Amino acid sequence: MKRLLTVATALLGGFLVLAMPPARAADSVTVGTVGSASSNIWPVFIGIKKGFFEAEGVKVDIVFVQSSANLVQQLAAGSLDITMSTGLVDPIRAVSQKAPIAIVRLEVQAPPYALLAKSSIKELKDLKGKVISIGGPKDITKIYVERMLAPHGVKPGEFDMVFAGATSARASALQAGAVDAAILLPPFNFHATAAGFNELGLTVDYAPELPFSGTVVNRTWAAKSGPVLQRMLSAHLKSVAWFYDPKNKAEAVAMMAEASKIKTEDVEKSYDFFVKGKFFEPTGVISRTKLNALVSAMQQLGDLPTPFDTEQLVLSGVTKIGE
Repeated sequence: MKRLLTVATALLGGFLVLAMPPARAADSVTVGTVGSASSNIWPVFIGIKKGFFEAEGVKVDIVFVQSSANLVQQLAAGSLDITMSTGLVDPIRAVSQKAPIAIVRLEVQAPPYALLAKSSIKELKDLKGKVISIGGPKDITKIYVERMLAPHGVKPGEFDMVFAGATSARASALQAGAVDAAILLPPFNFHATAAGFNELGLTVDYAPELPFSGTVVNRTWAAKSGPVLQRMLSAHLKSVAWFYDPKNKAEAVAMMAEASKIKTEDVEKSYDFFVKGKFFEPTGVISRTKLNALVSAMQQLGDLPTPFDTEQLVLSGVTKIGE
């Protein structure tokens, strides 16, 4: 009887296993971002490391691209499904030219850049006639640098520009002495300061109303992968909330130090900087005021037509808009 009971139990277990639906394979999503690991994509690394994406049934494949313009080209062509923490100027410009992409959330809601210069350069006004490394001729960093220099008597055309899409490349150019100054993201700005370069100013003090980066999707991919996109956004919200929890500071710093290969003490400064400035948008809601401010700045530069309907920038039914 014991043997029969054992056999029956085994058969029943086998039938139950066969009756169970197979585990759903994770949906792979190709995510593009500019350059290399830096603080602006911190929540993405958190989402991967802490399993927030995995818990939502999403497998994130990160592709690093060397410039924002190229990133948007690849997204529009369908080579990428989504970009995270990409500067918003290139996507907005692309949408105005009918590219099939859309902004679904803000990520870094104010510019976290710093302008670093050689030790011999003490003030922003001293950059007249100097060589500054920025992202590109139409990059958002150009807007930031011009905003920072104008109040100090340095007009566009009174300094030379060298283009390097990624902040890591700009930091390398500055450290090598190839340029006089460079606009850098954390933790590279703190690393440069520790190496003896002067921090001349923070972009957020000159353009606090301008959002920096966002999550942008290929519209065709989003149309067929709506549930996947919603799960991606849900995981990202959890990542941002985890970042802001003080008890997670040490682990968050260790993650970014490993990813960026920057000293822990410089990454710690980056963490404190991002938390104090509340740079990561925590709700998933796009501020209409901030988006309009960026569009207005681009119109002043002649990059966008007037009038311009900001509704074409977002994905109806997905993007959450607030004031």
